[in-house]
Amino acid sequence: MIKCVVWDIDNTLLDGVYLESGEQPPPANPVLLGVLHELARRGILQALASKNPPAVADYVARLAGLDFAAAECGWDAKPDALGRIAASLGLADAEMAFVDDDMLERAEVAAALPDVLVLTPEDAAEAASWPQFNPPVVTAEARRRGQLYAERSRRQAAAGQFGGSRAEFLRHIGTRVTIAQATAADLPRLHELSVRTHQLNSAGEPLTEEELDDLRSSAGHDVITVRLADDFGDDGLVGAAIQVARGQPPDVSVPLVMMSCRALGRGTLDALLAWLCRSAAGAGAACLHVPCRVTDRNVPFRLALAASGFRAEPGERAPDGRVLFSRPLDRDLPAVPEYVLAPGEP
Repeated sequence: MIKCVVWDIDNTLLDGVYLESGEQPPPANPVLLGVLHELARRGILQALASKNPPAVADYVARLAGLDFAAAECGWDAKPDALGRIAASLGLADAEMAFVDDDMLERAEVAAALPDVLVLTPEDAAEAASWPQFNPPVVTAEARRRGQLYAERSRRQAAAGQFGGSRAEFLRHIGTRVTIAQATAADLPRLHELSVRTHQLNSAGEPLTEEELDDLRSSAGHDVITVRLADDFGDDGLVGAAIQVARGQPPDVSVPLVMMSCRALGRGTLDALLAWLCRSAAGAGAACLHVPCRVTDRNVPFRLALAASGFRAEPGERAPDGRVLFSRPLDRDLPAVPEYVLAPGEP
C-alpha cells in the first residue's frame, strides 16, 4: 500500500510555473487537486517536493485547503528531498509515490530510489482506482491523518525550543494516555494498525477484524487499546496489545504489541509496557514474555523492549519461531507516568 504521495508543484499541482507567473500565481490543476483530496480522504498522506521557494508550499496549502504532512521546497535534488520526507514521516521508500511532470526529475528519482512508485501527472489522474491506493479499511483516524501529521510537526517544533527533558516536555504539553479494554467499535482501527505498523510491532502479521473480535470475546485473551492526546491534538487510538488471560502463573505472554509511529518518542509505548508488567505482576505472574518477530524495520520496538527491562535469551523461541523477550516481575517494576489512565493505576 502507498502511504504517502509526494507531489511536484509546477505544471503538476499548479497549471503553470509559480516563479514565472508574476503577481497572480497559477491556479490549481482541478483534476489532480481532486485526486489529492480523494487520496487524503482514504488516509494517504500528501506531501510536496518542489524546486521553488518555501512560500510556494503555503500557497498550495491554501489553494488545496489541506494540511500537507511534509514539504521540501528548495533547489536540492528530488531524491534528497524525498529521502528527508520519508525520514520525517517514518516511511519506507516502497510506501511512497512521487508525481512530477518533468521526465528528467522522474528518471532521477527512479534511479536513486527504485522502490518509490514514480508517476506522471497523467498516471496520477488515474491512480485513485489502483489497488495500492485503496486501503482495505478507512477509519476516522485515517481520514484525519494529514491533520495529525501537521500537529506532529508543530509538536516537534515546540520540542526543539523546550529546554527540559523529554519527560518534562511530555508533561508540559499535557500528554494524556488512556489504556483500556477494546470494544467492538475499535475493531476497524485495530485491524488498520495491524496492517500499517512496522516499526513498533512485535508480530509483523496483520489480523482481520474477525480474528480480533474472536480474541476480544475469548476468555483466554485480553485485547488492550491505547489512546493518545495532548494540547496539540487528539491522536485517537494509536496502539494495542493482546495479552494471554491472567490466572496462568508463573508466566504471562503478550503475543502482540503494536503502536503507530506517530506515538514514537511520546512515552506511549514505554507506558504500555510498564502497565503490562505491573498488570501481570498484580495477577501473580513471575515473568512477562513478549514474542517478537525480528525484522529490519522493528528495531525501535526492540529498543523499547530493552529499555523496559526485557531481554532475549539465546535459543529462547516462541512456538512460532519468534524471539522470546522476557522480563522478571519479582522486583523493580517500571513506573507508569502520572499522565496515564489505566486499570489498576491511581
